[in-house]
Amino acid sequence: MPIFEYKVRDRGGKVITGTTEALSQRDVATALRQKGYFVTEIKAPKTGLQSDLRLPKWLDIGSVPNVRDITIFSRQFATVINAGLPVVQSLAILQRQAPKQGLKDALKQVREDVETGQQLSNALARHPRLFNKLYIYLVRAGEVSGNLDGILDRIAAYMEKQAALRGKIKTALTYPTVVLVIALAVTWFLLTGIVPQFAQILDQLGGEMPVITKALIAVSDFLRYQWYILFGLIIAVVVGLVLFYRTKNGRRVLDGFTLRMPIVGTLVQKTAIASFSNTFGLLLRSGVNIIESIDITKGTAGNAIVEDILDETKDNVQRGEQISTTLIKYPGVFPPMVSSMISIGEETGAVDHMLQKVADFYEREVDEAVDSLTAALEPMLIVFLGVIVGFIVAGMFLPMFSIIGQLSQ
Repeated sequence: MPIFEYKVRDRGGKVITGTTEALSQRDVATALRQKGYFVTEIKAPKTGLQSDLRLPKWLDIGSVPNVRDITIFSRQFATVINAGLPVVQSLAILQRQAPKQGLKDALKQVREDVETGQQLSNALARHPRLFNKLYIYLVRAGEVSGNLDGILDRIAAYMEKQAALRGKIKTALTYPTVVLVIALAVTWFLLTGIVPQFAQILDQLGGEMPVITKALIAVSDFLRYQWYILFGLIIAVVVGLVLFYRTKNGRRVLDGFTLRMPIVGTLVQKTAIASFSNTFGLLLRSGVNIIESIDITKGTAGNAIVEDILDETKDNVQRGEQISTTLIKYPGVFPPMVSSMISIGEETGAVDHMLQKVADFYEREVDEAVDSLTAALEPMLIVFLGVIVGFIVAGMFLPMFSIIGQLSQ
C-alpha cells in the first residue's frame, strides 16, 4: 500500500506530523478523525516521474496567480461564506480547487495562519504580491463589521470594473499597434530589400539623381550597414526614460506630460478619475476611515500628479478641511464637476454615493475617449504610411522618369 504523509492538530492545538499506510487519502483522513485529530494536510505519495518533471517556482510562470484568479477567488470566497461555512473550511475548499499552484500555496498558508488564531486580514497581508493594501483594509473592515461576504463581493466587483477599464484601453491600442508594427516592417523591407536594387539600376543607367533619391539611398545604406546605431539609440532612449521615471521628479515630469498630451492626456485623466472615484467610494462604503481611504487610494492612483494632490488632500483633511477644498484647486486634473459633486456629498453626508455617480459618469467618458483615440489614431497612421510610401516611390521613380526623358531626346 502507498505511504501518505500527514499533518494534524490535537485538541490542544499541537501540530503532529507522521506517515501511515492506506489505500487512499480519504481512508487516512477518516482514520485520523476517528482518533480525534483535526486534519490540516495529507500528502499523496510522489513518484519519481512527478518529481523530475516539476519545475522550480521561479521558472513555473503558469503557476503565478493573476488579477483574474484573485477576482474569481474573492467571488467564490464570498459565496461560501454567505452559505454559512466557517472561514477555515471555506479556505480549505478554495485551496483544493484553486487553478494555479501559487494560489494553492498561498491559501494553504492563510488557512494555517487562521487556524492558529490570526485574523484573516493579517493572514492575507503576509502575501502582498497577491493581496494588496486595498484588499487587506477592505477585508479588515469586513471582519470588524461582520459583513465579510458583502465586502468580498464588493472587492470582486471592483476588480472586475478595474480590469474592464484596463481592457478597454488595451483593446483600443491593439489595432493601431499592430498596424504600426506591420507598417514599420514593410518600410524596413522596402528600404533594405527593394531600394538597393533600384540604386544599382540607377548607377548603371547613369545620370544625375534628385536630392530625394540621394536621401532615400542614404537612409537605405544606413539601415543596411549601420542599423546597430539606430537600435542602440532606441534602447538607450528607452532605458533612459525608464531610469528617469523611477526617480521621484522624473515620474512627476513624465506623468504631468502624459496628462497634457492631446487626446491621450484626456483618456489618462478620465481613467484616473474613474479609478479614484471607484476606489475611494468603495473604501468609504466599506467603513474604512477617511484618512486611511485617501492614503490607500493614493497608492492605487498610478499617476504621480494625482498622488501629490491626494497627499495634499490628506494633510488638509487632517487639519479639518473638506476634500473638495483641495481638489477644486486642480481643475486640470479634477474637473469642477468632480469637486462640486464631492462637495455636495460632504454637505449631505453621502460622499460615497456621489463618488459612485462620478465613477459611473467617467467610466462612460472613458468609453467615449477610447473611441475618440481610436478614431484619431487611424487617420494618423494612414497619413504616416502615405508619407513613407510616397517618399520611397518618389525617390525611386523620379530619376527613372528623368532618364527616360533624356533617352527619348
